[in-house]
Amino acid sequence: MIPRLKTVPRLNDCTANYLTALRQQNFEGDIESSYSARLSLSTDNSVYQQLPQAILFPKTVADIVRLTKLAQREEFSALTFTPRGGGTGTNGQALNNNIIVDLSRHMNQILEFNPEQRWVRVQSGVVKDQLNQYLQPFGLFFAPELSTSNRATIGGMINTDASGQGSLQYGKTSDHILALKSVLVDGQILETDSFASTALEQDNLPLPKPARQLHQQIYQRCKQNRSTILNELPQLNRFLTGYDLKNVFSDDLSRFNLSRILTGSEGSLAFICEAKLNLLPIPKYRTLINIKYNTFDAALRNAPLMLQANALSVETVDSSVLNLAKQDIIWHSVSELLSENADNPILGLNIVEFAGNLEKAVEKRVSALCQILDERIRTQQDGIIGYQICSDLPSILKIYAMRKKAVGLLGNSKGTAKPIPFVEDTCVPPQHLADYISEFRTLLDQHGLQYGMFGHVDAGVLHVRPALDLCDPQQVKLFKTISDQVVELTAKYGGLIWGEHGKGMRSGYGERFFGEKLWQELRYIKQLFDPNNRLNPGKICTPLGCETALYPITAQMRADFDRQIPLRLREEYQGALNCNGNGLCFNFDVHSTMCPSMKVSADRTFSPKGRAALVREWLRLLSEQQITPEQLDFRQAQPVKLRDFVAKIRHSWRKKQGEYDFSHEVKTAMDTCLACKACASQCPIKIDVPSFRAQFNHFYHTRYLRPLKDYVVANVEYAAPLMAKAPRFFNFFTTAKLTGYLAEKAIGMVDLPSLSSPSLQQQLVEIGYQGYSLEQLERLSAAEKAKMLLIVQDPFTSYYDAKVVADFIQLSQKLGFKPVLLPFKPNGKAQHIKGFLQRFAKTARTQAEFLSRLNKLKLPLVGVDPAIVLSYREEYPQVLQQQNDFHVLTAHEWLVQQLDSNQLDSAIATKNSENRTWYLFPHCTEASAMPNSPKQWQTIFARFGQTLISETVGCCGMAGTFGHESQHLTMSQGIYQLSWQQKLTKYDAKFCLATGYSCRSQVKRMEGWQPQHPLQALLSLLN
Repeated sequence: MIPRLKTVPRLNDCTANYLTALRQQNFEGDIESSYSARLSLSTDNSVYQQLPQAILFPKTVADIVRLTKLAQREEFSALTFTPRGGGTGTNGQALNNNIIVDLSRHMNQILEFNPEQRWVRVQSGVVKDQLNQYLQPFGLFFAPELSTSNRATIGGMINTDASGQGSLQYGKTSDHILALKSVLVDGQILETDSFASTALEQDNLPLPKPARQLHQQIYQRCKQNRSTILNELPQLNRFLTGYDLKNVFSDDLSRFNLSRILTGSEGSLAFICEAKLNLLPIPKYRTLINIKYNTFDAALRNAPLMLQANALSVETVDSSVLNLAKQDIIWHSVSELLSENADNPILGLNIVEFAGNLEKAVEKRVSALCQILDERIRTQQDGIIGYQICSDLPSILKIYAMRKKAVGLLGNSKGTAKPIPFVEDTCVPPQHLADYISEFRTLLDQHGLQYGMFGHVDAGVLHVRPALDLCDPQQVKLFKTISDQVVELTAKYGGLIWGEHGKGMRSGYGERFFGEKLWQELRYIKQLFDPNNRLNPGKICTPLGCETALYPITAQMRADFDRQIPLRLREEYQGALNCNGNGLCFNFDVHSTMCPSMKVSADRTFSPKGRAALVREWLRLLSEQQITPEQLDFRQAQPVKLRDFVAKIRHSWRKKQGEYDFSHEVKTAMDTCLACKACASQCPIKIDVPSFRAQFNHFYHTRYLRPLKDYVVANVEYAAPLMAKAPRFFNFFTTAKLTGYLAEKAIGMVDLPSLSSPSLQQQLVEIGYQGYSLEQLERLSAAEKAKMLLIVQDPFTSYYDAKVVADFIQLSQKLGFKPVLLPFKPNGKAQHIKGFLQRFAKTARTQAEFLSRLNKLKLPLVGVDPAIVLSYREEYPQVLQQQNDFHVLTAHEWLVQQLDSNQLDSAIATKNSENRTWYLFPHCTEASAMPNSPKQWQTIFARFGQTLISETVGCCGMAGTFGHESQHLTMSQGIYQLSWQQKLTKYDAKFCLATGYSCRSQVKRMEGWQPQHPLQALLSLLN
């Protein structure tokens, strides 16, 4: 039995009183102060961890004015604040041990758009891809490109002055900021825009007096120091931001825009609430040339050639990143675009893009470069081993998706040492990049480190991530040593250590690059905006006269907490421990599979990253209580004692009385997981929340009683075969209103599904199916087995949607095969989901032995429901700690294998079906784990003379029994409405297909009709 975890950091009195007063001020947004909420925002994509005091989620600018004005009271003068956006920073920019003000949850609206003048006004919480999705129909886009564009907010981009691919032509975020609306620490609203310098000289700006004075003071100081700014700061494409002393003026000094001081300020000057952004036309024609090299150095040294060819951008990836991509599901989408010879592998890659509005001009530049490449390949120059061109948008997007995911993939490296961001944002003049990186690599090699490299060689920016294990205190010292050495190396080459990812915990190196005089100017600006150092203290700089130190490079890290967890536990829960905060689970797109509970709730505690953070802390707190790894091994059978059961009752009663236990907070987060498994494949780290959630639930219920519904769900596989013997009898009761009322009140279940009537057995009789016993199968000759397949049943399809199974049998018969429906045996997935791990292990062992015996027959094993089939591949090896010696195929995998069969062709050829268009809605688990499945279904339908369009949809919200649990009903319906409902309403219901039982039952519940399984559509064509 695990202990109660009651000792967690509490709010200090000042913060608690402030939150109480803020509620009384009619603050419209959300206020969160639970330990779980604070933990979920204590990290970003950096190595750091800082626990907030509380989190505020304002809904309006007025909310931010309220919270800042309230903070001016004397009793709250010690409080400080840090603005936060997407939380994707790599340097801890938005981390602090204070009150976090998160603008991403509510302040995410597009406010005003002028397509003629090409500008848009947005709130800070708008995600970059969200904005560009909105602008696309108008042929416009917001230019700075980021690898985190599907979760990075505009406010975060402004505060770090972010940029990325294509910055030589498109510039940085600050190059596209027309005006900003911000709130100062004293509650004043500050409007910044481009003003004529003459207006400042004559002191007639149309602004309130405080804002006018602020403009005047900074205008005068920047003008006085203009020559120093131009002479002492590196003049690079990735210019020195935070605060941008140079570009506050136009080149001819005729215009002044204070917004340039705010861009890159990392929330240390004001709360940036709204932004007016400049937009660019989307290029009509785009072409990528993917150039492959035999060394990474060759790729780097070849970059100037691409710049001479007037390319839009040049992205470089090294072999370490490419090899990780090859092990990820994303490689399926690009393998044909990046083919290679095993004897001459790709060790460096330059992704070169040409773009423009004149097709001939783009083709001319592409052709010119290709001629040069052909010649150099012929003469074996520059280490070029080949290149491939793609001009269609889908292929271009696939290549960039791989490049973007590369950032996170590095965190999935094997071993305890992981490539981490801390010296990965350096920028030097592009002509010096190859020599600089050569010295950089020598430096890392001297320390015996592995590393991954990728970046924007056109701008002289390369992201270098050395692999360190920061749980080792000696490697923390090395972390500091390398940081210092890279600072000096970068300065030697006239570069910067902050190319595009901001300063954050690296702010302490600022004076080294700004110089003493300009460093004091930064502090002067900070003093004007935030004299008492209350906004994101410890970052960028401190105000003049302030003695508080900036954060050191070795500020508190995640590893400081992780090393308190025994190594064996870290390995057992490596999914949670390996989470590096890359935040892909925050993807704004409602039609992406990860993560449905986070999307519908906007609560990051309900994301894979949030859940991973809670489990890490749960393990640490248990370790503090001297709980050993052996005690957290569910495989170690514990004797059931009466006194433990009595203790469970007592603990559960105290829970109802409100007794605190941090495990309750973890349980709340885990209960909202739909077990869709998208995180196990879509996340670059593959953290697999359902697996560690099952482990957590197992141990949580050693201390607390389980709800009755858990037992109902875990035993459905045993009850369904018995009830299916009299489906009408049981359906009479399950569909009765009284039963529904009692089920909701007594066991917390709603909308109980009806058993199939007629049952599967009755339907088999109707179609004249004749089965085989296992013994009969074992006596068959090889010739007799040639046209047979074994259908593995699952409880949901066989007992609640039996016609799908019967139709699959008919379909395979019409295709000339002899299907054998295997006797039903429980799979155990429901037991795993609810954390009955010892029972699941027993069920899995029994089923594995049965399927292993069948596997010896050398007959294909085929399942109908993809989620159940995939559990054999994922949950079974985990719980049994060994690889299966059997392999269950999904129906489409089996059909694909038969496509080259002459018998299959002849069966299809006898039918002249009208070509129709069908619409496939894949199961989210299937789409995540088997990204090629939609394409394979399309291939199958094409052979039947049909057109199949695969819809990109998120989770349907049912997820097994999740949607039937009353506590999840609202969330289940909300998830369905986000994606599935939007897409389904566009099509004729009779042509909509869904592979998952859960998906079909959710549609039936929400729409009143049920989609067919693709197998049923194929059968209809043969009928």
